[in-house]
Amino acid sequence: MNRILAPLALLLSLTLLAGCQKEEEAAPAPAALVAPADGDDMAWKEYLGKVVAQNQAGVTDRIFPYYLPNNSDTLTESDQDGRTQYARQLENVSAVVARTVLPGNMLAFGSPDSAKMADLIVASFTGAEPTALKGSIVLFIGTPADSERVKPVVEASGATYVFVEAK
Repeated sequence: MNRILAPLALLLSLTLLAGCQKEEEAAPAPAALVAPADGDDMAWKEYLGKVVAQNQAGVTDRIFPYYLPNNSDTLTESDQDGRTQYARQLENVSAVVARTVLPGNMLAFGSPDSAKMADLIVASFTGAEPTALKGSIVLFIGTPADSERVKPVVEASGATYVFVEAK
């Protein structure tokens, strides 16, 4: 009786294993994300959140997102101190880089104005200590040309640089 049950149990196990593998293979790949064509802040923030979610491998602590709208250099009624959104973000990011960032954290940067965000990152990271972001991840969502400017200053801070093209 054992002679019959042993091969039958093995056959059943292999059948179940094959079924599991087919389910894994059938799982759909994540949909390619498409950047909003316009400068709609809400659509861009949603897009950036999704890109960050797809690229958070290696993050064991917190994610710090930084966003600039298209008109980040203009003053609005709410800018009572006379500083633009760009100036505020530049001050914030520069202070974070100067204080250093703990390993396992991610700084995520994105904007419909890739060049302006790249300017902000380059200005904030230039002169950073070589270990200021060691073990941290910096995600930049923008254009390849801007990535070429951002990558060397981010890597000089000890961070792992991740680039996602905003398409």
